[in-house]
Order: sequence, then structure tokens, then C-alpha cells
Amino acid sequence: MTGRQGSSSVFSRRALIGTGLGVGAAVFTAAGTGAARAAGDAGGSGGAGGAVRRGHAFLSAAMDAYPDHGDVRLTQSYTDQAGLFSTAFTYDNALAILAHLATRTTDGRARAVALGDALLYAQAHDPVYDDGRLRQAYNVGPYVFFDGVPQPDGFVRADGTANVGTQFGFTGTAVGDMAWAGIALSALADRTGARRFLHGAVRIGDWIERTGRTDEPLGGYKFGVDGANVKLPFTSTEHNTDLVCLFGRLARLTGNRVWLERRARARAFVEKMWEPSGNFFYTGTNDGVSVNKSPVPEDTQTWTQLALGSRPYSRSLDWAAAELAVLDHADRRNSTVPAGQSYAGVTFSSVSLLANEDAPIAEFQPKPDRNGVWFEGTAHLALALRDRHGRGDEVRARRLIASIEQAQDLLGTDQTINKKALPARSGVVSASSPLDTGFGFGYYPYRHAGATAWYLLAATRTNPLKA
Repeated sequence: MTGRQGSSSVFSRRALIGTGLGVGAAVFTAAGTGAARAAGDAGGSGGAGGAVRRGHAFLSAAMDAYPDHGDVRLTQSYTDQAGLFSTAFTYDNALAILAHLATRTTDGRARAVALGDALLYAQAHDPVYDDGRLRQAYNVGPYVFFDGVPQPDGFVRADGTANVGTQFGFTGTAVGDMAWAGIALSALADRTGARRFLHGAVRIGDWIERTGRTDEPLGGYKFGVDGANVKLPFTSTEHNTDLVCLFGRLARLTGNRVWLERRARARAFVEKMWEPSGNFFYTGTNDGVSVNKSPVPEDTQTWTQLALGSRPYSRSLDWAAAELAVLDHADRRNSTVPAGQSYAGVTFSSVSLLANEDAPIAEFQPKPDRNGVWFEGTAHLALALRDRHGRGDEVRARRLIASIEQAQDLLGTDQTINKKALPARSGVVSASSPLDTGFGFGYYPYRHAGATAWYLLAATRTNPLKA
């Protein structure tokens, strides 16, 4: 999985950028049990049964899954059924930190600090580099790979190095992943006052400046490096949106105005991706000169609202809500939603709606459902609507959150982490049914730390991209 589709797309943050080996939403009507919660505010108790508490219970279980392998640990990203074993993506763990901090509890703070320290450990104990980078993912527990070769270590290997996710090629470093890690560490620095977290965030910012800065016509910061440390030629709207937040925070926390110049550079790139005739943001550029026109992803519409807070650009939320809306139910072709259930939200990109339902998403993967709901993106939209707070936005956000809460209740049952049962009705699946992102990879109905964390941020009205 290279994360590209022909020559028109750019690498996504979620693409596998190591060796190239991969695996595998204006309808606002929540059906079934979720609709009953639409009238309530999910930011409180989390709805009937404590949906918010159960989301945090999932993140805690995924963090504590390998108790025999040391206290320095990260959160396993997906349930075992996804086939990624003990993989812990850096992006997902950054989100978990932010979600734990959003609880405003002693336990949440302690877990966020522990995860932040684990990211710092990875930064300081990379098996090859000492330049501030983090890898796309790490292993956090033992397993036997598909080829029969055992992976015996936890997050910290026997030689003391961080256990980089080499089996799946998760060895590259993307600017977006680094930015989210820096955002999480800066949030910890804000909350705790601990200088080590600010130092780690600054190291990340410095790595991005050295590696990603480009003087190409469209400017901004480029994608990052692959597993062989070769710079990638793409520039992502999403990544530069993340940098608007990170660099803004570093300017505020360090008092160093150089970060403001860097923030302005990232923002200028994002603004160049705006399509005024359609009121949406394009995905980026492959060559630094021409803008990619397809696919158009969801997150460039919602994260820009959270990071920029610009009223003219806020119309991108209406584009996403209208143009990426999906309603998934058992009668849909290739849907895996159980009979009697339906889910409303948004899909990943404009091309997801055009996916070839006769062909597998990728080798050894199922065929896509064009109406599969991407729950992480649905949470993005809910939070961005709450952040915009225009007429009708709160009602629409609550309906989206109700759909996500129904998914947490009813989808992904009997899934495990490290072969252990999860707390009942805890954790949000990535997608209601298999969906093709349009970037060369898919999302599937497995409970996911990233999707759960974004739900918790939306439910608690926590904007992670506010500088």
C-alpha cells in the first residue's frame, strides 16, 4: 500500500510509508438506539450507559494489554482481528494522550503522561537515528508473524531500543504523524508544566523544519521520509494544517518567534489549497507545482476549521456534510452492518463514493461498501460543527455523535486485544463496513484507538488543533 491512486493523489497520513507492505458521510439521521440519544448532550455522561466512560475503558484496555512487558508502553491501535498484531501507531497514541487529558481526571492525566513518556522514550532510543524523529508505528507486545517468525519483545526491546514496526514496514516518518505527536507533547507540557514534554515537542518541530521545508512554488512542508530515509515528494494539506497548530503552540510555549514564521508558511500552503468555487480544500500536491484535484478527503475540510477557525473557510464543513454523506445499512451491497441497524455519517473522500464494489480494496481484503461510514471522520465533522457553532450545527453534531455511540454499542462485538476480552460495548470501529479511501488503502469494522479518541474529543468538545 503506497497510499496513492494513479498520479492524481498524494500520500495520506494513514498510508503505509515504510517498505510498501500493507494490510488491511447531508444525511444526519441516526437510526436505532443511537437516535434515542440524539436529544442528549454526549459531552456529559456520554449518553445512556456511559458511552464516554466506555470509550475511555477501551483506550485503557488497549494501553494495558501487555502487563508482562514493562511499564513503558503505548496503546495498541486496533483489535487483534484487524491482523496488525500489537502495532501501535504514533498518530493513534498522540490522539489517546489528548483524549485522556480531556477527561480531567487523575487517571486520565496519569495515562497521558505515561504515553507521553513512551513517545519520548522512542524519540531517545530509536535503533538508528538520534535526530528527534518518531516512526510511523511500534510493536508493543509479542506475537508470531504470518511467516512463522516470532516477535518476542514489548515496546522496549531487549537491547533497550524502541521496537519499531518493521514487520509491516511501518518504519518511515511522516510530518503529519510527527505533528500530532508534537501537539500531544505540547498539551502535556501545558497541563503538567514538565519541561521534558516541551523539549520533545521542540525536537519534533526542528526535525520537521529540517526535513520538510520546501521552497517549491506552492511552499509549505513536504510529506516526510520513507523507511529508507528517502524524502517523499508530496505535500499534504492535512499535514500543513497540523503544523499550523503545532508551530503556533511552540511559539506560545517557547516565546521564540521563529515558530510564527514557520506557522505562517504552513498556513499559506493550506490556503493555496482552497477551491472558492466549491468551498472545499484540495488534498495537496505531488510535485510542489500543481494541485491535486482528486480525491478530495474529509479531514482537510474539518481539521482546517479546528486549526484555522476562519469563517470564510468554515464553509468546507457544509461541503463535507453534503458531498461525503453516507447512510450504511444491511441492504447495501457489501455492507457488513447487521440486519436492523443503520449508521449515518461521512465517508473518507470523494472517491470513496465511487469505489469499485466488484473488486477487493486490496489484496486479501474484502470488497468495499460505497456507503461505509468512516467513524473517525464523522467525529471530526461533529467536533468541527461544534467548534463553528452556527445555526443548526449543534443539532447536527449531536446526531453524528449518536450514530458513533450506536456503533460503539453494537459493532465489533467479541473482538479482543492480546486475545483478551474488552470491556463490554467499548471502543469505536474504524468503519461501519469495509470502505475504500481512494488513496490505495481501506478502513474496516475493527475497534480502533484513533476512532475512539476522536469520538471522545467530539463528545467532550475538546479541540485538539487549537494553538
